[in-house]
This record gives sequence, structure tokens and C-alpha cells, in this order.
Amino acid sequence: MNRLPSETRDTMLPISGTLSLVLPAYNEAANLEAVVRRALEVLPALVEDFEVVIVDDGSRDGTSQIADRLAASDPRVRVVHHGTNRGYGAALRSGFAAARGDLIMFMDADQQFDAADFAHLAPFVPYADIVAGYRVKRRDPWIRLVYAAIFNAAMRLLFGITVRDIDCASKVLRGDLVRALHLTMNGALVNTELLVKAQRAGATIVEVGVRHYPRLSGEPSGGSVRVIQRAVCEVAQLWWQLLWYQPPRGVGRGRPQPRSSQLVRAGVMVGLGATALYWLWRRFAGGWPTQER
Repeated sequence: MNRLPSETRDTMLPISGTLSLVLPAYNEAANLEAVVRRALEVLPALVEDFEVVIVDDGSRDGTSQIADRLAASDPRVRVVHHGTNRGYGAALRSGFAAARGDLIMFMDADQQFDAADFAHLAPFVPYADIVAGYRVKRRDPWIRLVYAAIFNAAMRLLFGITVRDIDCASKVLRGDLVRALHLTMNGALVNTELLVKAQRAGATIVEVGVRHYPRLSGEPSGGSVRVIQRAVCEVAQLWWQLLWYQPPRGVGRGRPQPRSSQLVRAGVMVGLGATALYWLWRRFAGGWPTQER
């Protein structure tokens, strides 16, 4: 991860190029319209040109109809529909595939993030391949904070990810980088996959604090048992996939992370696990040997 001098904040707005704001939405009828209208209000002052790409992930609450109405009323809004709920990762991947921008920003459609915070991320765009937001003060129930702390620690250990808030749904990415990474995860692990494959490709990453707001309407799905079980399965799938992953060349500005680093971390974890199991076996199964006098 690169840390940039504070002078980068002086970068002039609006920044040049086209931004695609990708909004994955599942049963967000109570939130989607406010999120889109806020984006249409603030983005013209922040970027030269933009589009909003809504991905309706098989919603059953009217999200689809709201998205279509918003697209019909403004040519800057487009909609991608999933006939069934495919998962957060699948929704993001569909949005990335549909995005036409030089830059891609993604954000959840639950009103917990504000499109205006692009103003904080934009000054770093010319200097980094990924500008990753982190929630300065996370406004979630305590159990989700516990899950997040465990998850972030596990992902750092398993994959060597350096950012502090892996699943923060406020990131700005170079469009050509995202299109070259070949993302495959359908569930919540897509952020991990994106970051670790970007690091393997030599992408530079800068972290910037963003605001996080309490959810006012709708029900969060990220902490559900089904989502957690799916994420655990995807961790094993991703770890195995990365052993054979060949990152694209020439898309990152930094030094690529070698595959050997994953093997070293795996060796360390196996060693620690074997040591812990041996200690438990000696302590509780075989007992400690008595000392002869």
C-alpha cells in the first residue's frame, strides 16, 4: 500500500475522464432512489463525465421497477437486471462488465455511503491504481463489527492484504485494471479477490477515510448465516485458485506480489497449526511426561 503526501489533496476538481458509479442493489426499494438522486446531484461537480450503473440482483421488493424508472428519466443512469439473486460479487462483476468509464467507483445502495465522498477519494486517483475507502467510524451493530474484525484479520493472514477495511464499499478503481483481473467470486469475498489479485498484478493502493452512516431502511444481508457460510467456502476456493492465478502484466504501477508469498504464509500457518495441535494432544490426551528423580 502506498502512502501519498498531503499535497495530493490540492488536485483540482472536477477530475478528467469518465466515472462509472456501480450500485449493486438487492431489495433496496426504500433506499435506491435517494442514493441515485444524490449521485446525480453531486457528481457533476466532481468529475468531467459520469454514468450510474444500477445492478438489480434479483430483488423482490420493487427495486427493479424503481431502477427502470430512474433510467428512463435520466440517460446517465443504466440498469443491469439479474433474474435471480446471484450474490454481491456477481452483482459487482455484472456492473464492472457493463461500466464504460475510465474509472469505476462502487458503492452500496443502502444509504450508508455518500457519493459526495468521491471528493475525498478523487485527489488520489492520478497517483494510485486503487483508492480504497475505509470507514472512519463504522455505523453497524456490534456483532457485525466483531465479524468484520475477525474477517479482516483472517484475510490479512491468508492473503497478505494490506488495507485496513477490506469490505468497505467505497472504492475507486482504474477501469482497465478491473477488466484485466478476471474476477470470479459471486459472494461477499469479491472485495478480497479484487484486492489480492490487484496486489499480485502490482497495483498501487491508497487508503482514504470516508463517512459511514446508519442504515435507515431495509435489512442488511452481509451478516447473515447463509452469507457467512458462503464466504467460508469461497475463502478455500479463492486460496486454491490463487495458487494457479497468472496476473495480467503491465496493468499496475507498483511491484507485483509474488505467488511464493502465499506459499510462505501457508507454510507458517501449517506450522503454527501443527504446533498448536501437538501441544493440545500432549496437554489433554497424552499428558505431560513425568520427570524421573
